[in-house]
Amino acid sequence: MTKKRMGLRRLSISLMALMSGLLIVTTLAVLPDVLTQTSALAQRVRPEGVWQVVYERVPSLPKENQYVSKETGKVEAENTLVGRFVRYHLYVAGRSPLYRFDWKLTLADYLGLGLNGAFDETSYPSRATLRTNPADGDRAAIKQLNRSQRDALVQALVDTFSPATSQSSRPAAAPSSRIPAIAPAPKP
Repeated sequence: MTKKRMGLRRLSISLMALMSGLLIVTTLAVLPDVLTQTSALAQRVRPEGVWQVVYERVPSLPKENQYVSKETGKVEAENTLVGRFVRYHLYVAGRSPLYRFDWKLTLADYLGLGLNGAFDETSYPSRATLRTNPADGDRAAIKQLNRSQRDALVQALVDTFSPATSQSSRPAAAPSSRIPAIAPAPKP
């Protein structure tokens, strides 16, 4: 090998080592921040208890908790429509709990308006633990909700999963004393 080629090879190896080192340093510097943000979000809300908060905020929602357990033969009062809705959203559809649009997509699934009519009844939450699959009853219950109830459901879910961002993302109402009155334009 020529000296020029050896020098280029050493230079390229040195550059690769430098880039690898920078990548490692950057990763180590950023990783703790990413992990604390993710764990803070995970600690903030547990999906298992979200249904209780949603029913407190929107008490007009149907519970749909009359289904009987295969194992015990008793009605599972804790297994509710909203609980199954949340589990379907997170674990079956694999959508983020932080965004209103994702919750609307899940609503569309329940209403039969999803992509290609996508609603996976074979892996629906509690299908395996209840005597009857609650998917049809849940879809019917969601279809019975009016628009304001659906909007309230979505808003309650977004607020519950991201309470800090949902409050800061809403624009603050301006005091009425600062808004000038605008007179209507006269008609010609």
